[in-house]
Amino acid sequence: MTVVRRLAPALLGVALAVLALGPALGPGFVLRYDMVFVPDPPILPDTGGFPRAVPSDLVMALLSRVVPAQLVQKAVLVGIFVLAATGAAALVPKGTLAKLAAAAFYGWNIYLAQRLLLGQWALLLGVAALPWAIKALAPGSGRAAWWWLPLALLPAAVGGFQAMLVSALALLPVAAFVRRLPAALLWLALLSLPWLVPALAAQAVTDPVGVDAFAARADGPFGVLGSLLAGGGIWNAEAGVPGQDDWWQATARLLLAVAGLAGFVRLGRSKERPAWWTGLAVASAAGLVIAALGPLVLEQLIALWPGFGPLRDGQVYVAPMVLAVAVGLSSLPVPRPLVIVAPLLVLPTFALGAFGRLDAVRYPGDWRAVQRIVNEDSAPGALLTLPWSAYRAHAWNEHRVILDPATKLFDRRVVWNDGLRIGMADGRVLVLDVEDPLARKVGEQLGRNVLDESTIRYVLLPASENTFLTDDPAWRPVFQGRELLLLRR
Repeated sequence: MTVVRRLAPALLGVALAVLALGPALGPGFVLRYDMVFVPDPPILPDTGGFPRAVPSDLVMALLSRVVPAQLVQKAVLVGIFVLAATGAAALVPKGTLAKLAAAAFYGWNIYLAQRLLLGQWALLLGVAALPWAIKALAPGSGRAAWWWLPLALLPAAVGGFQAMLVSALALLPVAAFVRRLPAALLWLALLSLPWLVPALAAQAVTDPVGVDAFAARADGPFGVLGSLLAGGGIWNAEAGVPGQDDWWQATARLLLAVAGLAGFVRLGRSKERPAWWTGLAVASAAGLVIAALGPLVLEQLIALWPGFGPLRDGQVYVAPMVLAVAVGLSSLPVPRPLVIVAPLLVLPTFALGAFGRLDAVRYPGDWRAVQRIVNEDSAPGALLTLPWSAYRAHAWNEHRVILDPATKLFDRRVVWNDGLRIGMADGRVLVLDVEDPLARKVGEQLGRNVLDESTIRYVLLPASENTFLTDDPAWRPVFQGRELLLLRR
């Protein structure tokens, strides 16, 4: 029975993963927005812009040399739920049902659902491991904090810049109040080097207009603040679960979050208040303020230095508050079984891949064919992927929007349009500047129906695409299938 109690949070995490992912655990890859896994990914891809997928792409590529890439993806997705559930439970000092109450909410909430539907699995690795990192800093760890902390931060380090920024927001206040700030600063800095060094060296630019595009938005009838308090408020309406703006769902989510925050305050006033409580409270308040008010200052900061651009997605920083709600729910003086099932009751449409919004599909054979041709060619030169837009909606992926898979498929430099087009709530469409200098140059040429960039060796485009390049004798087809056309200079 003792073993079952210890394993209960992990088993709950697995159960939540199976229920949430549903069809996504079938054969094939889950492809949605930024979640793009490919077969046999390159070890060191070069995309030229801000290193958003560093080192996550490298780690996944290395793992895919041992295990098929689609199994690596499924293990990562299930691992997010297990890490989240076990970590939240570990912050609750005693009581199996109390631990499961925290585990259930942290493994099943609107923040996790929306970020997963946006494809941000790398961010969620860091968010899921956040409670473990907080526990590593807590008194009682002794000198082990210097060694357990990097282990707990490893998922965030794999996730990259956004996961590490969220971790820093939560861990630095906690470390300051438990007097372990040097350890936290050291490991946050060291584990950020894989993405921080290339970010500082990159010549990418960030459009300040993107601050408005990535600002938090209302996903229910209670406005932006009400959405944020419930853990939601993501800027992309297509990243929502079905029916999330229904008044009953939104009301239930908000009431559960408020109850959790009340429980967190109650925990802080009790004699059993954990040492990390004050730090997590500060991080939760700071994250909420950043999400609500960040756009007021970020445009000026980005105008001064493009490196502030990654901070523009403000809603992401409510993650510490979501953890505070989870811990607070475990301390409420109500029947624990009710608290355990409450997250599923207030967010039922997250189940079964958000009712089919997450599913596993297979790449058509054309993708593997062009991958072999390009990767077996030892001649230098980049690959240009068209049409000139970052995202696609392929019929073979049931028209789900995904980042162009070509950006992650080849061993050579891929040139693509990393400037985004974002629809706003008022009907406007914001077009953000391209980050990659080479992509900006190529984009200007394409706008004039010319391509004289000598560094381009291949052009990949849909088989049905008709551009000036298909009639240019300088570019000859080396592969033409039902899905793709590959041209070579």
